[in-house]
Amino acid sequence: MVVATSKTRNRKVMTPQEKASKLYTDAYNRWCYELSHDKNYTIAKSICSYICREVLGDMGADRGYEFWCEVERLVEGSNHEQLYKTYEK
Repeated sequence: MVVATSKTRNRKVMTPQEKASKLYTDAYNRWCYELSHDKNYTIAKSICSYICREVLGDMGADRGYEFWCEVERLVEGSNHEQLYKTYEK
């Protein structure tokens, strides 16, 4: 049984585009330290695709399946300017 806490109750539901941007930005800022922007872009996209595939593999045909397929499609089909966002914490 899942109990709704104040943290889960107040959490904003993200669109696939927002989730793709958030995953990409987090990956880029945390794990991309190459001197080449192109390498960093490729690394961040690879990390995002890996995360999506892992979630989809664990999920099967669950209700979030289409959401994560769309997130992966957006990551694969977008460039750095479309994905990279600055988020306030």
